[in-house]
Amino acid sequence: MSELDRIGKLLKEGRISRRDFMARAAALGAGATVPALLSQGARAEEPMKGGRLRMGVTDAFTSDSLDPALSVTIMQALMTHGQLMNNLVEIDHEGNTVPELAESWESTPDAAQWTFDLRKDVEFHNGKTLEAQDVIYSFNHHRGEDSKSGAKGILEAITDIKADGKHRVIFSLSGGSADFPFITSEFHMSIFPDGMKSVEEFNRGIGTGPYMLESFDPGVRALVKRNPNYWKEGRAHFDEVETLGIADISARTNALQTGEIDVMNRCERKTVHLLRQAAGIVVEQTNGTQHYTAPMHTGLAPFDNNDVRLALKYAVDRQNLLDNVLRGTGVLGNDHPISRANRYCATDEEIPQRPYDPDRAKFHLKKAGYDKLAVTIQASDAAFPGAVDTGVLMREHAVSAGVDITVERVPEDGYWNDTWLKSPWCFCFWFGRPTEDMMFSTAYAANAAWNDAHWKHERFNQLLVEARAMLDESKRREMYVEMQRIVHNEGGTLVPIFASDLMATTDRLRHGPLATNIQMDGLRLPERWWFA
Repeated sequence: MSELDRIGKLLKEGRISRRDFMARAAALGAGATVPALLSQGARAEEPMKGGRLRMGVTDAFTSDSLDPALSVTIMQALMTHGQLMNNLVEIDHEGNTVPELAESWESTPDAAQWTFDLRKDVEFHNGKTLEAQDVIYSFNHHRGEDSKSGAKGILEAITDIKADGKHRVIFSLSGGSADFPFITSEFHMSIFPDGMKSVEEFNRGIGTGPYMLESFDPGVRALVKRNPNYWKEGRAHFDEVETLGIADISARTNALQTGEIDVMNRCERKTVHLLRQAAGIVVEQTNGTQHYTAPMHTGLAPFDNNDVRLALKYAVDRQNLLDNVLRGTGVLGNDHPISRANRYCATDEEIPQRPYDPDRAKFHLKKAGYDKLAVTIQASDAAFPGAVDTGVLMREHAVSAGVDITVERVPEDGYWNDTWLKSPWCFCFWFGRPTEDMMFSTAYAANAAWNDAHWKHERFNQLLVEARAMLDESKRREMYVEMQRIVHNEGGTLVPIFASDLMATTDRLRHGPLATNIQMDGLRLPERWWFA
């Protein structure tokens, strides 16, 4: 099969967009055949119902629950956000907000009050009809004083939520928030019935989503069946979806190759080229906001000294990590979390790419009062595939800068509960977020629950509030670029690389254009895909 025939087949099956097809065909010098192949693509298969989808995913632990506030692993997010529940707003494949449980929304001119009109006659799995109070309760679940929700920080601006009848919800904010609809799409913000409190109640999986829970063994296996009363047309094509926690990457890959599963996430980058050549398997690569980080606890020595943090940032050879850890499937990071997929990402002219510069690292070490520095980084591939290898490579890079890095390997199981947020220095993986405000508010705001560097910066936090309310696009961009510059120069997080998402599937699966806001088609793969 020629390359042109191959991409024509991908177009016909809905595996690439018309835009991607045209770009690839043009690169092959096949412009004259494009109209015919586009016509074939227009006759792509219609979604079919049936079958059991089996997904093997890493990042699943026995401490998992189906409480959206506690969602931290991929398996949790795939269950609550992608199978059992819905949000007010959904993100489409172009990164736009589209209606989900809310059929429409509008704001006051200053964007400080938002009104959402809910769909009528939407039912929870237990037969209860969705009403405004369910939405209010779901949001307030994240806002309580004792809340441990990862979304607590992005909801700080909400001052009041009230119902206007049974199908209208009004959010009042402390200031304008032009991105507020995006916040309601975040994977923690799934809607569940009023009154749910205990883990036992949440683990029944009651939502309005495309599938209903049959069984749930945290971190091990979950089984759902299609919701016969699902309100959304053209979705939920599988009869059943089985989600399996398979931490070992070799085991996941073998399970896919032997037909035991249909989908695996986080392909092994070292061997993905071989997987691409395997019969009956398709590797999906998307570029979005996903990135790998090494947060330093800025409340603890020596990381409380910014010159130490800068020394470590200059002591890492990012290109080497991109080549050897990601095998080229990603882009360089620049010590801030805003990706090229975000609207206000700083250009290279605005914030030059930080180079590998051992001499500059030594300069900052000397400013911090050190001739030599010995530090430990805790590593586990639970953070991201290749995290341990990343630590070993960083150790090699840092020697020339006078830094001795000890790589302490810690257990994968329980990593997010026992190591992350507690360790002086460790690794982390981020889906990223579709807007700058959501990313910064989730992980860099002073009071954010997931501020894993425990970092506080007065000017940054001032800009965070001001930029959120700024409706002038040019001024808003200036604010977000300044915030990226502050994090780049003074933040507590090393952001060396942005990783393309690599997912492999059986070639029996079909789908439309893929969303890139979060991996696995925006976590909506079970709802959006189907078998041929």
